[in-house]
Order: sequence, then C-alpha cells, then structure tokens
Amino acid sequence: MNKFIIILIAVFAVACNSDKQQGEVEGALGVELPYYEESTFTPRWFANKEEVPDSFHKIPEFQVYNQLGDTVTAEVFDDKITIVNFFFSTCPGICPKMMANMDMVQEELSEDKGLQLLSYSVTPDMDGVPELNAYAKKNGISNENWYLLTGERKVIYELGRNQFFVEEDMGLQKSPDDFLHTENILLIDNERHIRGIYNGLNKTAIKQLLADAKLLRDKLIDL
Repeated sequence: MNKFIIILIAVFAVACNSDKQQGEVEGALGVELPYYEESTFTPRWFANKEEVPDSFHKIPEFQVYNQLGDTVTAEVFDDKITIVNFFFSTCPGICPKMMANMDMVQEELSEDKGLQLLSYSVTPDMDGVPELNAYAKKNGISNENWYLLTGERKVIYELGRNQFFVEEDMGLQKSPDDFLHTENILLIDNERHIRGIYNGLNKTAIKQLLADAKLLRDKLIDL
C-alpha cells in the first residue's frame, strides 16, 4: 500500500513539473519574439533588449524615396514597428496577392500610429516616384502609414539580400544582376532588428504577422 502511494505521488509530481515546464515555454513564446541576424533565420532569444549584443545585426543606413518624393532613411524604423516587403508595380505573379494581403494589414493597422508598412520596389528603374504615386492612388494605399520605396537598384538589392535576408535561396551565389523576387514579409522592431519572417501569400501567416506586430507595438508603448 505504501509503495503504491509513493508511486502515485511520484507520477503526480512528474506530471505537474511537465505541465509547468510546458507552460513556461508557451508563456515565453507568447511574450517574447525571437531575433534574427542571418539568412538561415535561426532564432535567438533575449530576456530583454538590454541583453541584445551591440554587434547584433541591425538594418544599416540607407537612402531611398517614397511615393511622395520624400527622402526615407533608416531612421524610418526608429520609434515604430515596421512591416517590410519587396514588390514591383507591374508584377503579374505573386505581387498582387501579396500586396492585397499587405492592404489587409494596412486596414487592420490604420488607426495605429505605432505601426507602419514599407514596400521596396525591385524594379526601381521602372518604379519611379510618379509610378509609385499612381500605384498608391490606384490601390488605396495610405500615405500616412505605408511607404512605397524606390531609389538606386544596388541600394535596394543590397538591403533585400544582405540586410533583410528576404530571399529563401540565400545559399545560392547571386550576382547584382540577378532579379530579386520573393513573397516573404519581414517584421522589424524600433531598434532596427529583424523579429519575424512570414509568407506574404498565406492568410494564416498574415494573421500571425499582425499578432506579432501588435505584441511588439504593445511593448513599445510600455517603455
């Protein structure tokens, strides 16, 4: 009888401990988003932003132009949570669906001043300021929280490939002349760190993106 009671107590203790550990993991994942610093998107977790090393990857300085002709630099990320994708205005393939999902994100976040969207054109020679302005008007893109960006091709491709790591085939050698085309959408925090990557064609992924963006925004408000 005593042995039976001891066994029951042991089983109960193991079960409780397992539940606690699972709860701790779920809680951590629900509260903190990972950080990413290279093309494999291996997640790194830190207890708070003070623990992030100074050398950890950040989006570097750049200069491009939005659909209004205004200069946009890396400071656009400061004090905002930013959703980033790459597209081109005449794309007949993945871009229309991805941009439609970005539009859904825009509508969801329209009243939120702490969140913004950036869409870099991968054909900046064809997508100048006038073309992007016309595209924005045609597609109901708000100038308040969604910038369509153009500039030097080498600047945009350097950002896409080597700073945002937006391509899935980063293991392949690419020349500056190789075309950049991807459905991936990135989440960037106010410290210019990459905090998430999502399939821009997948509705479930977009819902997760929205949830993660709001989570980061809430933390920004609490600071």
